[in-house]
Amino acid sequence: QVQLVESGGGLVQDGGSLRLSCAASGRTFSTYNMGWFRQAPGKEREFVGAIVWSVGSTYYVDSVRGRFTISRDIAKNTLYLQMNSLKPEDTAVYYCASRQRPTVVPISLAREYDYWGQGTQVTVSS
Repeated sequence: QVQLVESGGGLVQDGGSLRLSCAASGRTFSTYNMGWFRQAPGKEREFVGAIVWSVGSTYYVDSVRGRFTISRDIAKNTLYLQMNSLKPEDTAVYYCASRQRPTVVPISLAREYDYWGQGTQVTVSS
């Protein structure tokens, strides 16, 4: 079992920045991939970005590429999402997810992840 706890969400103005954190505990030694997803009201959950845990390679959805950056601290078992130049359309609940099955590339499909956090709200005001 892996437990994931997100933090860092909040209210920010258009063009502002936030950094989300996702602290992992439990059987984290078998983590291969972690990702960030988001879900806006009335919309389906959307992939934001992912990282291959061991090597740090990343992949982002086009709408956030160049504005958002995923990183991780292996010693702390913590995943980060630095969000810059935020827009009102970035408003959503943001979830982190962990995949414990082997992969060598970042995974964008939600069904490929094994564990999920409870989510943290990000609201960008115009």
